[in-house]
Amino acid sequence: MDRIRARDPVAFESLYDAYHRLVFGIGLRMLGDPSMAEDLTQSVFLKIWTAPDAFRGGSFTAWVSRVARNRALDVLRSRAVRPETEIPADLPLDGALDDDVFTRIDAQRVRDALAQLPSDQRDLIELGFFGGVTHQELAQRTATPLGTVKTRIRAGLRKMRESLGERVSQ
Repeated sequence: MDRIRARDPVAFESLYDAYHRLVFGIGLRMLGDPSMAEDLTQSVFLKIWTAPDAFRGGSFTAWVSRVARNRALDVLRSRAVRPETEIPADLPLDGALDDDVFTRIDAQRVRDALAQLPSDQRDLIELGFFGGVTHQELAQRTATPLGTVKTRIRAGLRKMRESLGERVSQ
Protein backbone atom coordinates (compact mmCIF):
# COMPACT_ATOMS: atom_id res chain seq x y z
CA MET A 1 0.00 0.00 0.00
CA ASP A 2 2.96 2.33 0.50
CA ARG A 3 3.73 2.11 -3.23
CA ILE A 4 0.08 2.90 -4.08
CA ARG A 5 0.19 5.89 -1.75
CA ALA A 6 3.23 6.96 -3.78
CA ARG A 7 1.07 6.67 -6.95
CA ASP A 8 2.88 3.68 -8.41
CA PRO A 9 0.63 2.36 -11.21
CA VAL A 10 2.47 -0.95 -11.39
CA ALA A 11 1.76 -1.58 -7.70
CA PHE A 12 -1.87 -0.67 -8.23
CA GLU A 13 -2.09 -3.06 -11.19
CA SER A 14 -0.63 -5.85 -9.07
CA LEU A 15 -3.10 -5.13 -6.29
CA TYR A 16 -5.97 -5.10 -8.78
CA ASP A 17 -4.85 -8.43 -10.28
CA ALA A 18 -4.68 -9.98 -6.84
CA TYR A 19 -8.04 -8.75 -5.47
CA HIS A 20 -10.42 -7.83 -8.27
CA ARG A 21 -11.98 -11.32 -8.37
CA LEU A 22 -12.67 -11.17 -4.64
CA VAL A 23 -14.35 -7.76 -4.95
CA PHE A 24 -16.28 -8.79 -8.04
CA GLY A 25 -17.44 -11.99 -6.32
CA ILE A 26 -18.74 -10.08 -3.30
CA GLY A 27 -20.55 -7.65 -5.59
CA LEU A 28 -22.04 -10.43 -7.69
CA ARG A 29 -23.28 -12.36 -4.64
CA MET A 30 -24.84 -9.30 -3.06
CA LEU A 31 -26.20 -7.55 -6.15
CA GLY A 32 -26.94 -10.56 -8.36
CA ASP A 33 -26.03 -8.64 -11.52
CA PRO A 34 -22.64 -8.97 -13.27
CA SER A 35 -22.69 -5.46 -14.73
CA MET A 36 -23.46 -3.94 -11.33
CA ALA A 37 -20.72 -6.09 -9.79
CA GLU A 38 -18.29 -4.71 -12.39
CA ASP A 39 -19.33 -1.17 -11.52
CA LEU A 40 -18.86 -1.94 -7.85
CA THR A 41 -15.40 -3.39 -8.52
CA GLN A 42 -14.43 -0.27 -10.42
CA SER A 43 -15.67 2.02 -7.66
CA VAL A 44 -13.84 0.05 -4.95
CA PHE A 45 -10.53 0.18 -6.81
CA LEU A 46 -11.08 3.84 -7.67
CA LYS A 47 -11.48 4.48 -3.95
CA ILE A 48 -8.27 2.58 -3.24
CA TRP A 49 -6.42 4.66 -5.83
CA THR A 50 -7.85 8.01 -4.81
CA ALA A 51 -7.85 7.47 -1.05
CA PRO A 52 -5.16 4.91 -0.21
CA ASP A 53 -4.91 6.30 3.31
CA ALA A 54 -8.34 4.83 4.05
CA PHE A 55 -6.51 1.55 4.64
CA ARG A 56 -4.90 1.92 8.04
CA GLY A 57 -3.21 -1.42 8.38
CA GLY A 58 -4.25 -4.92 9.31
CA SER A 59 -5.57 -7.48 6.88
CA PHE A 60 -5.93 -5.94 3.44
CA THR A 61 -8.19 -8.83 2.34
CA ALA A 62 -10.59 -8.18 5.23
CA TRP A 63 -10.52 -4.42 4.59
CA VAL A 64 -11.16 -4.62 0.85
CA SER A 65 -13.92 -7.19 1.47
CA ARG A 66 -15.57 -4.81 3.93
CA VAL A 67 -15.28 -1.91 1.48
CA ALA A 68 -16.85 -4.03 -1.28
CA ARG A 69 -19.64 -5.16 1.05
CA ASN A 70 -20.38 -1.60 2.16
CA ARG A 71 -20.46 -0.36 -1.46
CA ALA A 72 -22.85 -3.16 -2.37
CA LEU A 73 -25.08 -2.23 0.56
CA ASP A 74 -25.03 1.40 -0.64
CA VAL A 75 -26.15 0.24 -4.09
CA LEU A 76 -28.92 -1.90 -2.61
CA ARG A 77 -30.10 0.99 -0.42
CA SER A 78 -30.16 3.40 -3.34
CA ARG A 79 -32.15 0.90 -5.41
CA ALA A 80 -34.64 0.60 -2.56
CA VAL A 81 -35.03 4.39 -2.37
CA ARG A 82 -35.16 4.92 -6.14
CA PRO A 83 -36.51 1.66 -7.59
CA GLU A 84 -35.81 1.16 -11.24
CA THR A 85 -38.89 0.92 -13.34
CA GLU A 86 -39.02 -1.39 -16.24
CA ILE A 87 -39.89 -0.08 -19.62
CA PRO A 88 -43.37 -1.34 -20.47
CA ALA A 89 -43.41 -3.98 -23.19
CA ASP A 90 -46.17 -2.16 -25.05
CA LEU A 91 -44.23 1.11 -25.25
CA PRO A 92 -44.56 2.37 -28.83
CA LEU A 93 -41.45 2.87 -30.91
CA ASP A 94 -40.06 6.22 -32.09
CA GLY A 95 -42.70 8.49 -33.69
CA ALA A 96 -45.61 6.31 -32.72
CA LEU A 97 -45.46 7.69 -29.17
CA ASP A 98 -47.44 10.84 -30.02
CA ASP A 99 -50.08 8.83 -31.84
CA ASP A 100 -50.35 6.43 -28.93
CA VAL A 101 -50.68 9.26 -26.40
CA PHE A 102 -53.40 10.98 -28.43
CA THR A 103 -55.19 7.69 -28.95
CA ARG A 104 -55.19 7.06 -25.20
CA ILE A 105 -56.39 10.60 -24.49
CA ASP A 106 -59.14 10.29 -27.09
CA ALA A 107 -60.17 6.91 -25.74
CA GLN A 108 -60.50 8.38 -22.25
CA ARG A 109 -62.58 11.26 -23.57
CA VAL A 110 -64.87 8.86 -25.39
CA ARG A 111 -65.25 6.78 -22.22
CA ASP A 112 -66.05 9.95 -20.26
CA ALA A 113 -68.62 11.09 -22.85
CA LEU A 114 -70.16 7.62 -22.91
CA ALA A 115 -70.39 7.59 -19.12
CA GLN A 116 -72.44 10.80 -19.21
CA LEU A 117 -75.20 9.22 -21.32
CA PRO A 118 -78.38 7.88 -19.74
CA SER A 119 -78.10 4.14 -19.16
CA ASP A 120 -80.70 3.22 -21.80
CA GLN A 121 -78.55 4.91 -24.46
CA ARG A 122 -75.16 3.96 -23.04
CA ASP A 123 -75.97 0.27 -22.69
CA LEU A 124 -77.22 0.01 -26.26
CA ILE A 125 -74.16 1.82 -27.66
CA GLU A 126 -71.77 -0.31 -25.63
CA LEU A 127 -73.42 -3.53 -26.74
CA GLY A 128 -73.77 -2.42 -30.34
CA PHE A 129 -70.36 -0.86 -30.92
CA PHE A 130 -68.13 -2.64 -28.47
CA GLY A 131 -70.00 -5.93 -28.13
CA GLY A 132 -70.71 -6.41 -31.83
CA VAL A 133 -74.43 -6.96 -31.22
CA THR A 134 -76.74 -5.95 -34.10
CA HIS A 135 -79.67 -3.57 -33.65
CA GLN A 136 -82.09 -6.47 -34.17
CA GLU A 137 -80.38 -8.53 -31.46
CA LEU A 138 -80.37 -5.51 -29.14
CA ALA A 139 -84.11 -5.15 -29.64
CA GLN A 140 -84.64 -8.83 -28.82
CA ARG A 141 -82.33 -8.83 -25.80
CA THR A 142 -83.86 -5.72 -24.25
CA ALA A 143 -87.46 -6.43 -25.31
CA THR A 144 -87.50 -2.99 -26.90
CA PRO A 145 -88.96 -2.16 -30.33
CA LEU A 146 -86.28 -1.96 -33.05
CA GLY A 147 -87.18 1.67 -33.87
CA THR A 148 -86.71 2.66 -30.22
CA VAL A 149 -83.31 0.96 -30.12
CA LYS A 150 -82.18 2.87 -33.22
CA THR A 151 -83.54 6.16 -31.86
CA ARG A 152 -81.77 5.72 -28.51
CA ILE A 153 -78.48 4.84 -30.21
CA ARG A 154 -78.76 7.80 -32.58
CA ALA A 155 -79.61 10.18 -29.71
CA GLY A 156 -76.72 8.84 -27.64
CA LEU A 157 -74.25 9.22 -30.50
CA ARG A 158 -75.46 12.77 -31.11
CA LYS A 159 -74.90 13.67 -27.44
CA MET A 160 -71.45 12.11 -27.53
CA ARG A 161 -70.56 14.06 -30.68
CA GLU A 162 -71.68 17.29 -29.01
CA SER A 163 -69.81 16.42 -25.85
CA LEU A 164 -66.59 15.58 -27.66
CA GLY A 165 -66.79 18.45 -30.15
CA GLU A 166 -63.39 19.23 -31.63
CA ARG A 167 -61.49 17.64 -28.79
CA VAL A 168 -61.01 14.28 -30.49
CA SER A 169 -57.90 14.14 -32.66
CA GLN A 170 -58.36 13.42 -36.32
